[in-house]
Amino acid sequence: MEEMKSIVERSFVESIEAKRRCLEQNQEPLIRAATMIVEAFNNENKLMIFGNGGSAADAQHVAAEFVNKFMIERPPLPAMALTTDTSILTAVGNDIPSSTFEDIFSKQIEALGMGGDVAWGISTSGEAANVIAGLRVARNRGLTTIGMTGSGAGKMAEFTQILLRVDAQNTARIQECHITMAHIICELVDYQLFQRLSSP
Repeated sequence: MEEMKSIVERSFVESIEAKRRCLEQNQEPLIRAATMIVEAFNNENKLMIFGNGGSAADAQHVAAEFVNKFMIERPPLPAMALTTDTSILTAVGNDIPSSTFEDIFSKQIEALGMGGDVAWGISTSGEAANVIAGLRVARNRGLTTIGMTGSGAGKMAEFTQILLRVDAQNTARIQECHITMAHIICELVDYQLFQRLSSP
């Protein structure tokens, strides 16, 4: 029992410390990311979010917050996760040699992305080939780009205008900071668009 309690305590402490570092390093980039998304929405553009595994779940989670609501009642906002259409994902991933799993996001951005849209790629390592490919195509097509990663930016830094980094090595701690930052962006977007604070 004591060993399990120590696991619980250690996990909370690590998460709290990672979030403190995240606040110190990302306060201004979070505001810039939210402002970038607001500008897109104001110009009738959309937000496209993508990642693998837990980051895919985060992409879907955040897209739902925008399309439905976050903390205040307001009109739906145009966001989509590129991780949800199993027919597209499996077709692109399976059609070797014309495409590979690396192309699952870039092909969707090439088909659906327009100049002025925002592409938000999530990778805890910063090295996910399909996320990097998606961001690369997004930049080439005139989309603005946000990257969310761990302590190492990896190749993502080359293709992101705003990079949100988490100074942690443990994937779980990185993911916990990612969803916290994503929720902050949701709240900042709502505030900028509707000038209403969420209830505490």
